[in-house]
Amino acid sequence: MRSAVKAAVIGGVCAVMLGGAGYGTYNIVTALDGDGGTAAPAAARTGPPSGAEARQTAHAFFAAWEKGDAATAATYTDFPQAAEQLLTAYADDAHITAVHITAGGATGTTVPFTVRATVSYDGKHRPLAYRSTLTVVRGRTSHRPLVDWQPSVVHPQLRKGDTLATGESAAPEILAVDRDDRVLSKEKYPSLGPVLDELRKKYGDRTGGRPGVELVIRHADAADGTQAADTTLLTLAKGRPGRLRTTLSAGAQAAAEAAVEKYPDASVVAVKPSTGEILAVANHRDDGFDAALLGERPPGSTMKIISAATLIDSGLTTAGGKAPCPPTAVWQSQTFHNLTGLAPDENATLSDSFARSCNTAFVKFADDVKPDSLTREAQERFGLGQNNWQIGVPSFDGRVPASGGPDSAANLIGQGQVQMSPLNMASVTATAMTGSFRQPVIVPLGLDHRDPARARGLSPGTAAQLRAMMNRTALSGTAAQVMSGLGRDIGAKTGSAETDGQAKSDSWFAGYRDDVAAAAMVQDGGHGVDAAGPIVATVLRSAR
Repeated sequence: MRSAVKAAVIGGVCAVMLGGAGYGTYNIVTALDGDGGTAAPAAARTGPPSGAEARQTAHAFFAAWEKGDAATAATYTDFPQAAEQLLTAYADDAHITAVHITAGGATGTTVPFTVRATVSYDGKHRPLAYRSTLTVVRGRTSHRPLVDWQPSVVHPQLRKGDTLATGESAAPEILAVDRDDRVLSKEKYPSLGPVLDELRKKYGDRTGGRPGVELVIRHADAADGTQAADTTLLTLAKGRPGRLRTTLSAGAQAAAEAAVEKYPDASVVAVKPSTGEILAVANHRDDGFDAALLGERPPGSTMKIISAATLIDSGLTTAGGKAPCPPTAVWQSQTFHNLTGLAPDENATLSDSFARSCNTAFVKFADDVKPDSLTREAQERFGLGQNNWQIGVPSFDGRVPASGGPDSAANLIGQGQVQMSPLNMASVTATAMTGSFRQPVIVPLGLDHRDPARARGLSPGTAAQLRAMMNRTALSGTAAQVMSGLGRDIGAKTGSAETDGQAKSDSWFAGYRDDVAAAAMVQDGGHGVDAAGPIVATVLRSAR
């Protein structure tokens, strides 16, 4: 929005500051004046609210909200200050009026509801309709049934720190098209929403469009101070969109969308190794986070692509050289194991251990690898970890720190302090396939004269050995079943990464076929072949 437009601040700041004491502090307030009376409270009730209490509390909250009485509505919540701030701004700054709320059938203490309202601005009016839910809890000190306050109560897409605003848009809309001039819309490709929003934010003013009037969510600043692009909720007056060509492929994007839809918390990226052009970006996540481009997770054994290159380039072994696979390996008092059922092989080569994804074979090299060898390999050969990628929208560039202690061994198998996104691992796969690092891009570099990240890539000998090991993995190793039917000129690497607090490991998979490289990650997805593998195989089968 332009500076003249007020922003409706969602009460996340207060919730964060007072969250630890929220129930106690706010329920003291509501116990005194929340129901408008001064009589002594009745005997305290304990335990979860009953279904009747939940319905009654929701009804009272909705009635006050509909009337525009933010102060009264807020008294039915466990964070009245934050609730009043947002509900006041809902009308005054977001210009949402004529609110009508219809409650659905409650499930326990959770009440679904539908909101129908009108957004009015500068003589323009548009209806607004959406669904949300609320949950009723018992106040810790007041013992009253209260709405568990979250910004998502007001609109399901709101998160802590977000704002609502209605006015002239900050940038004109864009008509994004793929490499073959096919239109890319949020409606047809839902997980492209954050990408299209960011492209509009950055390039809307360069495409010759004209701003419209919109109701938007303005997102909270990230930890690094950057702010995500606005999310449009409703257009009151259309502007004139400008045309923006991307590197995406509608066919690859459709395949990626369908593939991630089968798994919760799944993300995938596909790139064209010969150019670095991004062909598809897809996420299936309830939180709306673009983990495909911005995720930071340990990549598990897919990291062995970089680790194997490090061992070869350091002269420690070769694809056909020794890399024994014992049942366990100890590094600085930490014991590492292989996947259950993997038979030890003291005579294994690096190619054997790579194809079978033997952790202990790589850990055994921790004595010989210098603390910064893996870091320099990632930076100088694969272009990672220098925070200088310019793909056209915000992205995470990978992190491979020079680590001592147990992490020296853990980093070699994609644990420890190593962090990657599916974009990073798709790029790593492309570099292994071609031998050259080409920074991924989603719009041409010439559009705004961006200077891409650079790296010297792999020597022909190292690249040939990596391709041979990845090909073996795809044809007869851990990835064979998933990659079956994709031909012979293919390559892959499986991975699973254990993260503290998770019941299951993250599922990772990276692979290539023809001039397409892809990588996927599914949080809590299990082994690489369980979830991420089928996603990558689907994309490779469909992308061209």
